[in-house]
Amino acid sequence: MGAGIAGHTAASYLQKYLGKEHQVTVVSPSSTYQWIPSNIWVGVGRMTADEIKFDLTPLYKKWGINFLQAKAINFYPEGNMDSASAFVEVEFTSADKKGTTQNVPYDFLINATGPKLNFAATEGLVPGKGNIASVCTFSHATEAWELFQQKLDKMKNGEKQTFVIGTGHPTATCQGAAFEYILNVDFEIKRRGLQDLAEVIWITNEYELGDFGMGGAFIKKGGFISNTKLFAESYFVERNITWIKRAGVKKIDEHKIYYENLDGEYLEQSYDFAMLIPGFAGHGFKAYDKQGNDISDKLFAANGLMKVDADYTPKPFEEWSVEDWPQTYQNPSYPNIFAPGIAFAPPHSISKPMTSKNGTPIYATAPRTGMPSGVMGKVTAENIVSWIKTGSPEIKHRASMGKMGAACIVSAGFGMSKGTAATMTVSPVVPDWQRYPDWGRDIKTTMGEPGLAGHWLKWLMHHMFLYKAKGKPFWWLIPE
Repeated sequence: MGAGIAGHTAASYLQKYLGKEHQVTVVSPSSTYQWIPSNIWVGVGRMTADEIKFDLTPLYKKWGINFLQAKAINFYPEGNMDSASAFVEVEFTSADKKGTTQNVPYDFLINATGPKLNFAATEGLVPGKGNIASVCTFSHATEAWELFQQKLDKMKNGEKQTFVIGTGHPTATCQGAAFEYILNVDFEIKRRGLQDLAEVIWITNEYELGDFGMGGAFIKKGGFISNTKLFAESYFVERNITWIKRAGVKKIDEHKIYYENLDGEYLEQSYDFAMLIPGFAGHGFKAYDKQGNDISDKLFAANGLMKVDADYTPKPFEEWSVEDWPQTYQNPSYPNIFAPGIAFAPPHSISKPMTSKNGTPIYATAPRTGMPSGVMGKVTAENIVSWIKTGSPEIKHRASMGKMGAACIVSAGFGMSKGTAATMTVSPVVPDWQRYPDWGRDIKTTMGEPGLAGHWLKWLMHHMFLYKAKGKPFWWLIPE
């Protein structure tokens, strides 16, 4: 279920390793695959939506994958009184069957549905309404570019504009996407010589800049040990971007953002253009046992994301360990159900939870996007393939975020000669203070470097990963 980075990756490897001897079914509400990291370029007019997406239907037909354009509604991991087989009830979203339902049986289920983009959790945060934009989907990013053009035209006519970009909920994640977007917006404003008519402001729930939901990082750069706080701040200072940190956005109207800070103050920020990442949540799925009793709490945590092989025991932040994090992404009650990517419920935040003087949680929650999602999707497929071929439920492949590293390239401007990006690697994603007591991560492989070469890599990755997603010859040689 789901055809994003984790789901499509899993389906790709299942098809490759199992062939047509077994039936792979993909359920997704959209027939389109989109390379989400390039949405930021669509949002500033450097790419079109057609350059970052493609139709999955012909590819899945070629591979022999059964594709249903539908969304999951209810889970029946034990079947029900009418069916001995486990199944998921889905509702079709395609035009020809819209609104009708079907039961989809399974032997193994991969829940890679990702997050619900919970715009509704912040009053007034509606993409496409007034001066509010988003880059969370290709359609949102297209609308963002249309709105951005309007603001560029106003500046060309001598009208000053204020751009506020960042997080739109007190516990939002995905700061990296907003960070990329604000740098590209700033780049495009300066490229047109309009910087004197633009005020660019970063607003974030991070305690310090560069937290990115992973508690920040110490990085090796030019032979020195620095940190992502200095790294992020230097990018903004160099570009004359100001920032508001430790802010939980509570409401937004056509011209003002209302937020609370950790000091308990309720403040306002005026804007002419706002792109704020929403909070993430589960999709509200329900689960039932064979007798029809609600067992949703066996499959899902309170936030609606799926429970996996993590330690969800409540404990103080200082007592958590990398061992709390899942390795196989199996549901503990039903081992044939897996949830890689953003669909799984994290055992705790990576950044330290902070609460305002009014009791409002304001901090960045854990990211699971991009490279980690791809790795989880592949490992999940490998474990299922092994289970099928050996008949043994022993799980051999692991993908703990407390052990895997990740690479991230943050675009800071487009162009083969004038573009720039920050290339960052962290290992592991979740810091391990027992193994690396000085820095929390392996300082030899945790590093950051800005420059033009980073843009070339970002551009190459765009084409390389779309090539992989399209199942082109030898696609499996491209690592996740």
